[in-house]
Amino acid sequence: MEAIQHLKWRYATKKYNGQQIQDDHLDTILESIRLSPTSLGLQSFKVFVVGNNAELRAQLLPIAYNQTQITDASHLLIFAAFNHVNQNHIDNYLNNIASTRQIPVESLDGFKKSIIGFTSTKDETQTAEWASRQCYIALGIAMATAAILKVDTTPMEGFNHEGLDTVLGLKAQGLTSSVILAVGHRDSENDRLANAAKVRKPSEEMFEFI
Repeated sequence: MEAIQHLKWRYATKKYNGQQIQDDHLDTILESIRLSPTSLGLQSFKVFVVGNNAELRAQLLPIAYNQTQITDASHLLIFAAFNHVNQNHIDNYLNNIASTRQIPVESLDGFKKSIIGFTSTKDETQTAEWASRQCYIALGIAMATAAILKVDTTPMEGFNHEGLDTVLGLKAQGLTSSVILAVGHRDSENDRLANAAKVRKPSEEMFEFI
């Protein structure tokens, strides 16, 4: 029940008070992203952490349609999906497995063939879509972790993706922006939803046992 209470506490925060979150809380949220499950374990995305960079935030504000979370949140976590998985990505991943588990990298040849077989069938658009779905798995885990820490979050899809990609130079890195997560502390006095009841479908409409 404690986990449910944390989830009831969180909401998509509309107004932040500008207060910085604790460094250890940020580290924990980032670590939860790093530990999130991903398809094939490839972690086919990168997260850009925007802190006290007022100049960059000013550039991002119109790109995100002037949503105040961009400037008032403690940090912005920008999830960007890879557009392709190349041989270097795969080799680095397999070498990491071998090193971490202290096994010969050659023992992973079968797994390597499976990865290549899966990724080689996707073009750039399909790869970006697949990788973006991995971003959303990590996004959900990050929001749940933040709620436990009593850190507010706002998942943000409302922004000009091409504009954001240009500002961050993502194309040259083989990346496409997927979603932004604002993190910080709510401005309870000025956010009309801060104390509003959470509205969700009843369980009998949401779940069907078969």
